[in-house]
Amino acid sequence: MTESPSRIVFRDPQQKLAARVSDLLGRLDLAEKIALLHQHQAAVPRLGIGSFRTGTEALHGVAWLGTASAFPQAVGLASSWDPDLLRRVGTAVGTEVRAMHHRDPDRVGLNVWAPVVNPLRDPRWGRNEEGYAEDPWLTGVLSTAYSEGLRGGDPRRLRTAPTLKHFLAYNNETDRCLTSSSMPPRVLHEYELPAFRPAIAAGAAVAVMASYNLINGRPTHLSPLINEVLRGWCEDDVMVVGDAYAVQNLAGDQQIFDDHPAGFAAALRAGIDCVTEPGPLSERSFATALERGLITESDVDAAVRHILSVRVRLGEFNPDEDPYRDTGPEVIDCPEHRALAREAARASVVLLGNDGILPLDPVGVGRVAVIGPLGDTTFDDWYSGTPPYRRTLRAALTDRLGSDAVLFHEGVDRVALRCASGLLVAGDGTLRVRAADEIPDAALFDVFDWGEETISLRSVLTGTRTTGTEAGTATGGGFVGAEGLGPKSHLLVSDRPGPHGWEVRETFRLEPADDGVVIRHVQSRRYLVAGEDGLVRTAAETAADATVFTVDLLVDGVAGAAALAAEADVVVLALGNHPLVAGRETEDRRDLNLPGTQDALLRAVHAANPRTVLALTSSYPYAIGWARNHLPALLWSAHGGQEHGTGLADVLFGADRTGAPVDPAGRLTQTWYTDAGELPDLLDYDIITSDATYLYFRGTPLFPFGHGLSYTRFAYENLHVTADTIDPDGEVTVSVDVINVGDRPGVEVVQFYTRQQSSRVKQPLRRLRGHRHVRLAPGERSTVDLLLPAADLAFWDVTRSRWVIEDATHTLAVGSSSADWRRTTTLRVRGESIPARSPRSVLRMIDNDGYAGTTPVAIPTDPGEALRSEDATAWAVFDDIDFDRDVSRVTVRLATGENGAAIVLRLDDPLTGQILATLPAEAPGETTAPIPPVTGTHALFVLFGQPGLTVTSLSFTD
Repeated sequence: MTESPSRIVFRDPQQKLAARVSDLLGRLDLAEKIALLHQHQAAVPRLGIGSFRTGTEALHGVAWLGTASAFPQAVGLASSWDPDLLRRVGTAVGTEVRAMHHRDPDRVGLNVWAPVVNPLRDPRWGRNEEGYAEDPWLTGVLSTAYSEGLRGGDPRRLRTAPTLKHFLAYNNETDRCLTSSSMPPRVLHEYELPAFRPAIAAGAAVAVMASYNLINGRPTHLSPLINEVLRGWCEDDVMVVGDAYAVQNLAGDQQIFDDHPAGFAAALRAGIDCVTEPGPLSERSFATALERGLITESDVDAAVRHILSVRVRLGEFNPDEDPYRDTGPEVIDCPEHRALAREAARASVVLLGNDGILPLDPVGVGRVAVIGPLGDTTFDDWYSGTPPYRRTLRAALTDRLGSDAVLFHEGVDRVALRCASGLLVAGDGTLRVRAADEIPDAALFDVFDWGEETISLRSVLTGTRTTGTEAGTATGGGFVGAEGLGPKSHLLVSDRPGPHGWEVRETFRLEPADDGVVIRHVQSRRYLVAGEDGLVRTAAETAADATVFTVDLLVDGVAGAAALAAEADVVVLALGNHPLVAGRETEDRRDLNLPGTQDALLRAVHAANPRTVLALTSSYPYAIGWARNHLPALLWSAHGGQEHGTGLADVLFGADRTGAPVDPAGRLTQTWYTDAGELPDLLDYDIITSDATYLYFRGTPLFPFGHGLSYTRFAYENLHVTADTIDPDGEVTVSVDVINVGDRPGVEVVQFYTRQQSSRVKQPLRRLRGHRHVRLAPGERSTVDLLLPAADLAFWDVTRSRWVIEDATHTLAVGSSSADWRRTTTLRVRGESIPARSPRSVLRMIDNDGYAGTTPVAIPTDPGEALRSEDATAWAVFDDIDFDRDVSRVTVRLATGENGAAIVLRLDDPLTGQILATLPAEAPGETTAPIPPVTGTHALFVLFGQPGLTVTSLSFTD
């Protein structure tokens, strides 16, 4: 007998979510449940359940699935500091996902993998453009807004299911599957976790992706933080997915387990519900793990429950009640989304510097030279949507000024490449070497230098570039690339669209050789060889077997650009990066320098025409101190999507095409440093000890966090706080008047910071607590109110492993950046004083107050983490231990020992302090020793004496 749909609980929208999930879970057999534990979840025909897939990429547009609206990169969206804008962009992207899903449900899933909320700790991170900010609070505000747009406004139904990436402490591509991010407790609780919590706690995001790396020696896919912390942030079920092939790494590159069944089982027990691995491998590994007793059906049920919770909320099982069921393909690239793309591109532009040359007057500006490799193109990154059109800077300026008033030069060299048997030429799509007395057009190549010795070659003969003004499109072709992928012999062709795709086939490196160069193809890691048939292939594994070429410089791009600049009244110099080359997923940057020859181009163009405005488009900050000191104006934008050129042009002119005023409203969400030497090691995640990010940086940045100029000026007056003293459960409202004292309408982003003036521990020098956008006409005044709960001033107390609000005075500051405080006052918080540590309590090594030469590592027993010495000078310190005379022995617990090793305890100084005890440390377990009588409060230094020791804890007894 067929059961009536009205009696099927999991299909009944009137039933509670938990009841619906439990009902469906109870109807599935074990094999069907196992088949749900990976990305491509099979249909269950007997229950009328369709297939389901996780992982539609929706970072700033729907990626990889055909034409979709393309918005600025995430770091560009964040530069607007505008949660409402991000919410509307998220709504547009989520709506287009829905439309694509309804058109092709098997190919387009409703679980979207966005946003990325890893704080942008280090600007050299290859995936910098995917995140929002180096500040966790701002990251949380903006990611919550974007997630709210993706999920939709219905309280019970989801438009899409947003997934936060990548949990946790993931900011390096270098050996990303093998490196361990060292997370002292304060950095974990005060910096990393706060970026993830807001969107989950608000119910805006319903899933999380684990990251490739390890934390304190433990793979994140096995982290107890998933179940013990993350899932405690909200009442609803949170689905946790594995990153692509990451669970395989557990028994693969990471060598944690002997085989995949053991690794998959451990990930499932740790809280990974859905793995992103091939289905057969996943199902076979889970089935084997069940047979071995490594997991139980209850473990499977827990994961399936989280998955089904998301699927129920997406309306899958009662489609007639789905509020998003009528979303059709007409929303894709609709006029409203085009207008939103223009607004977002404009809002993401940051005015870094301006001596008054901007805004340009479109009537009196004269001839404008657009110079640089980014002047007439837009680039996609790996997670971009496929834009329906591309609006370039050159096209946008031409629309405003007319073609006669806009000059253009890419600023790239033009070369010919010759070897012993002739010239390298393009023609029928393949590259070949041909003997020739003269240099034909087929032998001409433009060289695009992307930095870090990486170039692309564009054939002058087969290269095409069309720039239309109706839609502002720009397309390019004729780039040289390998016909195939991988370390094999592939033909070289000249019909590629430029660097693109996951495996970029269009980049090369020139390496010196006798009397010339050899050319290495980056993707295949092989060298070019001109064969006897004249065709050129990636045929050589070594430079010794490669064809040697000489490079004939026919056109000096820098000189040509400078000559054109001299003819113009104003230059807009379009520099920046290609988001798929020399700094991208899988590849960190090694420095902060402008790519390749761009610095030389910058200096030469400025020398030719001092009225040069830098329009820098990049996925990350650059060290552009020379430009700041010499150029009259500088703009920065992330890669801005389909309306990138329009956004830049509107800001350059201070008005859009209708004449409506435009004020640069973007503000930096990262510190821009003067040099990479101001940064700690890329793999040093301890921002407190290393003085990293705007929170702790003690130097003078090139451009500070929060920086961004307006075309008008703002004054701040009448800073007022509703109370000068509050209790830990209290709050205050900070108000300040902001006045536009300039002669243009403008936008100010009022920023609110605090600094704790005294503390037991090292505190941030400044910390963002709130912000407001204010749009003011000339002479207009507005009062801005900002709420500060005392609870926001708490920090993690390592002595008691909990949050604490200290008894302290705080500086409250408002201004236009983290380094431009216009008004300050103070607030006293009647908090608590952290008591001295008791020697009778267990001192966990991970809870130290300071360290050198040690690394946190995972251990299988309580407390789960320990410290391992990396060198002979390693030490850790516990401050403020209140000793009493009755303490007579110390016990140290070791996870590993070394022959002849000893742990030395000193008071107050690691070199000269009184030796309290010397304990043998040759084997795991407890080691104990007597101590002399000691009284008073002291710092206790634990000296390791040699590398390889792992200490878990220590304690004192009578």
